[in-house]
Amino acid sequence: MADALEINNASMQALAAYLRKTLDPATRHEAEQFLNKLEQNQNFGLLVLQLIATKSFDQHIRFAASLLFKNFIRRNWVNDDDNGDNRISMADRDAIKAKIVDLMTISEAKIQLQLSDAVTQIADSDFPQKWQGLVPELVSKLNPNDFVTNNGLLQTAHSIFQRWRPLYPSDNLYTEIKIALESFCEPYRQVFLATDAMIQANAQNAAQLKVLFETLHLLTEIYHDLNCHDIPEFFVTHLQEFLGLFYKYMTYDNPLLVGEDEDMPGPILIVKASICEVVELYSKRYEEDFTSLPQFIQTSWTLLTTLGLEPKNDTLVSKAMSFLTSVVKNGRHRDMFSSNDVLSQLCEKIVLPNMGLRESDEELFEDEPIEYIRRDLEGSDSETRRRAATELVRGLLEQFPTEVTAIISNYIQHYLQRYNSNVSQNWKDKDAALFLLTSIAAKSVGSQFGARETNAEVNILDFFEKNVIPDLNAPVSGAIHPILKVDSIKYLYTFRAQFSKDQLLAALPLLIRHLESTNYAVYTYAAICIERILFLRVSGSSGPMLFSSDDVAPHAESLISNLFRLIELGNTPEKLAENDYLMKCIMRVILTVREKMMPLVSLCLARLTAIVQAVSSNPSNPKFNHYVFESIGALIRFICTATPEAAEQFENLLFAPFQVILQQDIAEFTPYVFQLLSQLLSFHTRAELSPAYQAMLPPLVQPALWQQQGNIPALVKLLQTYLQKGSSWIVANNQLEPLLGVFQKLVSSKLNDHHAFELLQTITVNVPMTVLGNYMKHVLIVLLTRLQNHKTDKFKKGFVNYSFFYMALDQEGTGPDAYWALFDTVQSGLFVQFLKTIWLTDAQKIAGRIERKTCAVAMVRLLTGSKTITEGTNFDAAWPAVMTALVKFFETPQDVKGAAADAAEDADLYAIDIEESGYQAQFSQLATATSSKVDPTAAIQDPKKALVEGLVRFNQAYPGRLQHGQMQLQPETQAHLASYMSTAGVAF
Repeated sequence: MADALEINNASMQALAAYLRKTLDPATRHEAEQFLNKLEQNQNFGLLVLQLIATKSFDQHIRFAASLLFKNFIRRNWVNDDDNGDNRISMADRDAIKAKIVDLMTISEAKIQLQLSDAVTQIADSDFPQKWQGLVPELVSKLNPNDFVTNNGLLQTAHSIFQRWRPLYPSDNLYTEIKIALESFCEPYRQVFLATDAMIQANAQNAAQLKVLFETLHLLTEIYHDLNCHDIPEFFVTHLQEFLGLFYKYMTYDNPLLVGEDEDMPGPILIVKASICEVVELYSKRYEEDFTSLPQFIQTSWTLLTTLGLEPKNDTLVSKAMSFLTSVVKNGRHRDMFSSNDVLSQLCEKIVLPNMGLRESDEELFEDEPIEYIRRDLEGSDSETRRRAATELVRGLLEQFPTEVTAIISNYIQHYLQRYNSNVSQNWKDKDAALFLLTSIAAKSVGSQFGARETNAEVNILDFFEKNVIPDLNAPVSGAIHPILKVDSIKYLYTFRAQFSKDQLLAALPLLIRHLESTNYAVYTYAAICIERILFLRVSGSSGPMLFSSDDVAPHAESLISNLFRLIELGNTPEKLAENDYLMKCIMRVILTVREKMMPLVSLCLARLTAIVQAVSSNPSNPKFNHYVFESIGALIRFICTATPEAAEQFENLLFAPFQVILQQDIAEFTPYVFQLLSQLLSFHTRAELSPAYQAMLPPLVQPALWQQQGNIPALVKLLQTYLQKGSSWIVANNQLEPLLGVFQKLVSSKLNDHHAFELLQTITVNVPMTVLGNYMKHVLIVLLTRLQNHKTDKFKKGFVNYSFFYMALDQEGTGPDAYWALFDTVQSGLFVQFLKTIWLTDAQKIAGRIERKTCAVAMVRLLTGSKTITEGTNFDAAWPAVMTALVKFFETPQDVKGAAADAAEDADLYAIDIEESGYQAQFSQLATATSSKVDPTAAIQDPKKALVEGLVRFNQAYPGRLQHGQMQLQPETQAHLASYMSTAGVAF
């Protein structure tokens, strides 16, 4: 911790001056760098809070300070180092928690929101164990007469409580909820009742009603939070009171709260939508207590048949349909919907009106096509009418498949007949028909493989041939409305898993042709459909890829050229990176065509690097950026695997843009650059590191690069590759100590200690022990000190893994005897102590095929090849314990994959999908730049066989010793050992 800052007017003036500089683009970077350094000082957070509280400062400066404080908390509150809470002192933490809620309640709305976020971030870490007074403090400041302050407090409470919703039940979760409930429930109820009374009293006061309905919305959301896992006893007692209030506001209306904006929902609509979520929760989980369910069903039905088609109603309509869907799916309510009349009314009055294309949808399609696409395909339209209506249809199909299919099919035929009577005028009818067909044909749809389960009563292929193929064959532009073009492509996209490979290959040229469309949505849907078709596997999610490089290579040039052309239509960095679907399709083509991309490598790299340089000024779309670097990584992987000497050509093309990224410290891109540099270096066939890589190494170990958490995994991998390719140069040029310095820094961090062990293992394998041995005692002391002072399960696991790794290695200066001797240099007898109390105990917890094999080999070497055991006085102290642990290890194997499965997984890296694996903003692993794990015991195929062979040698060298050791084993262990020997045809 640096020096403490003085909290006085001069300090606040200086801080305000730098905050003012952050508002000016010309001085922003310099000011932000200064503030980042300043935040390491004690009292920094308190100084910022004091500035926020001082009303004499300009509100813009105080708001900037609130943003600074929120980000300071986000970066520093959760401590990852083992040397105490050094990033924010305990005194500062306590003082911040003592002040922040008070300050939040008296701040303006914009500042209050930032402070509320900061409180939430602190609570994520500290509540309830380290901040037991948080909820009581929030409750103590609730004021029946000050609803503006209440809203800030309730927003904070909701931010804290809502994180419970997606969590799995656990004792810790229920304890946390119980602590919150103890002091919160009754004051919450009183505020709810006071809010209801104030709404009645202010029925003609629009301004006050707006504030009160914001309160009512937060109260409803908090009710959902508090009841999301179970109904607390308090709410069981007051259930009818709360349900009565909810029903009251589901049917409430007031002209003063009806907004004039047709796009944005007013306060009443927002509250009603929130209530729909609560009653849906109750209908799913607490039906026995939900005696007023029929009333809410009727109210929802009424809402759905009376609300207009304006976009402002969309969220409420969607939530009401979702509630109705949950009721329909519940078989216990089947009788309520079983008559054909009710089903027909549901379809006619609720489903059909909400399936239709509206004017606002057309406007979105034309004006913001990328948003239209995201809503349609990514589930960001979860609150749109069409998706909710589709889910309602699927819910009805679960209970009444034949009846609902017949009803909807009749409407589909009706719409198609109207369309065919006037193709140009009635195009919306075909759009409705296609959407309805999909809703009854696809029982479930996933983004990865489309509709995997379909309705047997719908002939998907027949409909495709009669109604979809003609639209795909029609001219790309002008013949039919572009929305129908999109519908036809989307039909193929949705049902792609239902088509044969030959059918999809026949459709591929039709899709490629649509990349030449001038309509943004049409060519984007074509790219999306192509990408997802290429992602298909032979049998579900586990088989090999459906399309080979031979299948797609003939189309590669056309595909790549068109896709790059479409991306490059963007005339600003933001527009260039806007359409990640196009870049994802480029990536998928490269992953499919693989080494046959060779003729297109120069074209691809030139355009990819140009894109990287263009978007560097504003990396606005993380997915797009990831696909760009994944595409580069794929080209390197496939081309250099086939032609290793091509690595130098890649370097010539990539080093210049990479250098710019590193010099400008573009945080979003530097982890990608380090990964690709590591990948390129791994393909080097030279005996020595090239001058370019030699010059690069010293800056890589400078502390500044390691301060960015996102850099660390990639930098560690790059240093490992340096060690694998140039350890002799590293040793000769005195670069080993800086690498060990990196290890020591990493091992002190709870967040990064696993990377420390990765680096240490690579150092151990690649640096001769004649050199490394001079440092190993210090390394061991660092590890033992960390284990003693700041032990965590993760660190302990890493230490155990490394210990077995060291003992399993068969190279000079390693192995069990060398490790034993190393421990004895620290303290005599320490090795046996660790062996029996930590390593052998935790060996059973080791996971991973290679890791478990390494552990087994290490124990085999201890038992059969360690002179310290066999020739010394340690036999009785160690040998039986190791044998017992090894037999237990063999007899209780984990569910680990074999080598063939590992190889298949390695091949599947080419089938990467961010939607499946997830994207992390801080660091995102490039699947194409990963490498298979190295087996340090590759020479030994079967550890059990190696044990028997070692025991034979042991018995020959030390007659009678083995029988003596066996006598000290438990009968069960002796039996297993005898079985191993018998299987191998060995007897002693």
